[in-house]
Amino acid sequence: MPDEKTMETKKVTTRVSTVSIVSNTALSLLKLLVGLLYHSAALVADAVHSASDVFGSLIVLLGVRISTKKADPNHPYGHEKFEAIASIILGNILLVVGILIGVSGVRSILHSETLTIPGRAALIAAAVSIVVKEVLYQYTIRAARKINSVSLRAEAWHHRSDALSSIGSFIGILGARLGVPILDPIASLVICVFIVHVSVSIFRQSIDNLVDKSCGPKETEEMVATIVSVPGVLGIDDIKTRLFGNRIYVDIEISADGSQSLRDAHRIAENVHHAIESTYPDVKHCTVHVNPA
Repeated sequence: MPDEKTMETKKVTTRVSTVSIVSNTALSLLKLLVGLLYHSAALVADAVHSASDVFGSLIVLLGVRISTKKADPNHPYGHEKFEAIASIILGNILLVVGILIGVSGVRSILHSETLTIPGRAALIAAAVSIVVKEVLYQYTIRAARKINSVSLRAEAWHHRSDALSSIGSFIGILGARLGVPILDPIASLVICVFIVHVSVSIFRQSIDNLVDKSCGPKETEEMVATIVSVPGVLGIDDIKTRLFGNRIYVDIEISADGSQSLRDAHRIAENVHHAIESTYPDVKHCTVHVNPA
């Protein structure tokens, strides 16, 4: 049976991704329809960006469903790293979207004489998109922090990048209506830089989860304090931590009285094991080795 944290991760991610898919589908259709009817190329491009969020949410949903599967003979340590793989795919989507927005902005600047003046409805649609995407970002990032999910965090930033894209569309549409149409492509170049920066951050975090990076000095120091508080532990010879998806594996070597029985030494190791796993919910497994002091 999957543990409680795994079940919560699956439940929260399924709920958040479903909300994202429904919201982004409706938003994409709205922006595409308004953009075509009221002659806003920026809004049409923004609609494509929102559509990519639907694809991203499906990837997150699939990644978490795989990562929360219980261990099997071929994957005895579980499937958590599949979530990091899903995040890398999302990072790629963000990177491509950012570059395409930048390329589109450069082309528009080079051919500014062809820019058209969009209708007022396009301005309203862009404003609606900004509000909806920012609400989705806040909703998703809170869920990501709650379950410590790298793929949900990537999806949240995908929403934020779409909100920024919509801000660019709003500025561009407003600028065009005020007689300065070149504001649209200039804003899109700024958005391009931000989106690429976010995608690189997602890549780095996902790679850390794939290459067994340690959980950090602060968490390790807290674990050390927990270990030395267990009766019978005379010292810590070694402690290693490694990220495994959104979970942590811990390997510990402790010193204990070498003259005591094997049964007593084993009991101390079990107490350390239970203390770590019960105190730190993100720890999936803790291995304890006892050395004679």
